[in-house]
Amino acid sequence: MLSRTRLSIGLVTLLLLSGCAGHGNQQLSTQCASGLETAYQELDFAQSKGFDGSVAWGKAAALLTAAKVQQQFEKYPNCIDKVQRARAYIKQSLQG
Repeated sequence: MLSRTRLSIGLVTLLLLSGCAGHGNQQLSTQCASGLETAYQELDFAQSKGFDGSVAWGKAAALLTAAKVQQQFEKYPNCIDKVQRARAYIKQSLQG
């Protein structure tokens, strides 16, 4: 009887802890995904404006590709970092 109680308490504890751990990851996952979507839209817009920032576009595109890989491996902080760096290159390309 005592071992069943311990098992039940252990399972409930594991479920609660796994629920808490997933919540933070979900926020980072959403931030990564929305950042990627926004950055790709900004890159498309920047590219439609001309050839002035082609070097910056290349750097941004490489960072966004790397961010997508990080997203697939659930390395969301790395994804977010790469998206932010890519968006800086995109802004730089728009400034000429």
